Amino acid sequence: MAGRVELILTAPAAGEPAEPRQIAQAIAGRGIEGDRYLLPTAATGKSAEGNLTLIDSDSLEHLVSLGLELSAADLRRNILTSGIELNGLVGREFMVGEVRCLGTELCEPCRYIEKRTTDGVLKALVGRGGIRAEILSSGAISVGDSVTAV
Repeated sequence: MAGRVELILTAPAAGEPAEPRQIAQAIAGRGIEGDRYLLPTAATGKSAEGNLTLIDSDSLEHLVSLGLELSAADLRRNILTSGIELNGLVGREFMVGEVRCLGTELCEPCRYIEKRTTDGVLKALVGRGGIRAEILSSGAISVGDSVTAV
């Protein structure tokens, strides 16, 4: 079953607000153009395994059900998806639009997100914080693109 890109977010520097985009350029081995985690060159010694982060809309709905009203931007992930279970993509290749990615690990919540938002977010997102992925092929990602396992 295919999922869908609902929102693309980038933050130009650490601590700055995440900004929505309709389209983003994914650069293999480096990250998303305009994002704080974009590596200056293809990963040589630095890890490219987490240069794209994704979270699904079910995680936001879970937070709402607990009374924690947060936006996708508050959670500091690059891509908000719907219709696909992201945790199952860890260790697998998948496509986001025309961009091939490899799910590398769960993106468990950290104290930084709770510090920036509200108490309870850390506990609520355990196992629901999305995934980190390595970008394997360059290309454009647009809102509305499909997300599919390869």
